[in-house]
Amino acid sequence: MSFCCGASMIGTSGTLKHIRTYIHNVPILFCPVCHRVEVHYLAQNEYDILADYAHGDGASEVDFGEYVDGKDSQELYENCVNHENEEPLDVVHNQIDMALDLLAIASGLGDEEWIAQLKRRLHVLSERRNKLMHKKISGGAK
Repeated sequence: MSFCCGASMIGTSGTLKHIRTYIHNVPILFCPVCHRVEVHYLAQNEYDILADYAHGDGASEVDFGEYVDGKDSQELYENCVNHENEEPLDVVHNQIDMALDLLAIASGLGDEEWIAQLKRRLHVLSERRNKLMHKKISGGAK
């Protein structure tokens, strides 16, 4: 499981830019709190090699899947708590639940720095949840 700033990262695929080359369908991990994106560690070596070759060839766009023997997405994302195809509100609720569990542990340990970080994450996640709920309610009223 990959974590970033107190939240578990979401497994998905996306487009990354390496210098002037766009590489599509790269297995990535995305943080729902700070929006950090990183190449999935199981695909990092292949990504680095493809990015270097594509840039060296002057390619403006390449598809990761066409050049790299695809790793099974089940294998890639089996340790991710959430996935991109899940309902966004469910993802946020899951992230809030995990942050609350971690907050209880941090409080038990008396780790004030960790407690403060988790409270900031909970604030961001609560705002995101409220926006999603408002969007769902206003979208459903149309």
